[in-house]
Amino acid sequence: MSVIRSAGLRGFRATVAELGGNAEELALACGLPVAALDTDDLLVPDQAVAAVLELAAHQLDCPDLGLRMARRQDLDMLGPLALAIRNATTLAAVLECTSRYLFVHARSLSLTMEPDPYGDRGVIALRYGVSAPGLPVPVQGCDLGLTFVHRTIQRLVEDRYGLRSVELPYRPAAPIQAYEDFFGAPVRIERPAALLRVPVGLADRVLTGGDENLHRLALAFLAQQSGDEAAAIAPRVRTALQKLLGTATPEIDTVAQLLTVHPRTLQRRLTAEGTSFTTILDEVRCAEARRYLTTTDMPMSQVASLLGLAEQSVFTRCCQRWWGATPTAVRKGKTV
Repeated sequence: MSVIRSAGLRGFRATVAELGGNAEELALACGLPVAALDTDDLLVPDQAVAAVLELAAHQLDCPDLGLRMARRQDLDMLGPLALAIRNATTLAAVLECTSRYLFVHARSLSLTMEPDPYGDRGVIALRYGVSAPGLPVPVQGCDLGLTFVHRTIQRLVEDRYGLRSVELPYRPAAPIQAYEDFFGAPVRIERPAALLRVPVGLADRVLTGGDENLHRLALAFLAQQSGDEAAAIAPRVRTALQKLLGTATPEIDTVAQLLTVHPRTLQRRLTAEGTSFTTILDEVRCAEARRYLTTTDMPMSQVASLLGLAEQSVFTRCCQRWWGATPTAVRKGKTV
C-alpha cells in the first residue's frame, strides 16, 4: 500500500466547510481517520486521499475542488523538503531536490523535467506524475498537485515565470476557463501526461534569501529518511542539533521540520521517551562545548556563537552549571 503524509489534505476541511459539506463524514466514508484532516504527520493511503477528494467534488458539486484547495496550501507542508527548497540558490536546485526527494512526502508522486512534447527547443516540460498502475488518473488529486507546483514556482521567483501551457491527461468536469484563469496560460486537455511547459532558462533563475548551509543540512536529512516511524526520535533530534549548531538557530520548529513532524508531536514523542527538546539541546551543547574547549584554541566568544548562545556571559554561566568551573578552567583541565 502506497501512503502519503496527511499534510496533503491541508485545506480540505476549510474548503468543504465553505461549500456546506462535512469533511469528517467524507473522510470516514473513504476510510481516513478524522485526525488526518488536522495534522501533517499521519501516513495515510494515497488512494484514500484521492478518493475523498473525488467524493467531495461529486457530492458538493464542485468540479474545481483541487484548484480551490491549492489556494490554501503552502510549501511548509512538505516538511524537510520545504526547508531544502526554501534555501536553494537556483530553481534548478529546487527541481533537482524535489525530483529526488518528493517520495518523502508521498512515494506515488513524482516531478521530472522532460523535453518539450511539441519539440520547442526553448521549452522544457515539468511532468507531474501520480503512480497508480491500472487506475485512472485522479482528477482532483492531479489538479491539486499540479497547481501546487505552479504556485510554488510563482512564490520562489516572485513573478510570472513564463508558463507556456498546461497539459492535462483528462477532460475535467470544471470549465477550462477556470483552469486558464488559475494558471494564466492556455490549458490543453486529454494529453498523454500532466505537464507544465516552461521556458528552458527558468531552471537557471537565481533565488534570493536562501541559506546554503541549511539547504545542505536538509538534503542530508532527506537522504537519511528511513520511513521507520516507530524508531526512537531522541537520537535523531540529537543528530539534528549537532548539525544545526553553528549553522542555524537550534529551535524546535527547525528540527521538527527536518524530521517531518509537527513541533507538538515531536514534544510528545520526546516526553514519551523520557526526555525533552530542551534537555537534549543542553546535552548537545555541553558535549560540543567540552570538545571545543579541550581540542581547539577558539576564542570563547566564537565557541559561544557555535553553540548557539547569544553572549559569552551566557556561555560562562552554562559552564558553571555543567562543570562548576569557568570556560578557561575547563580549557586548562582544572575540572573534576
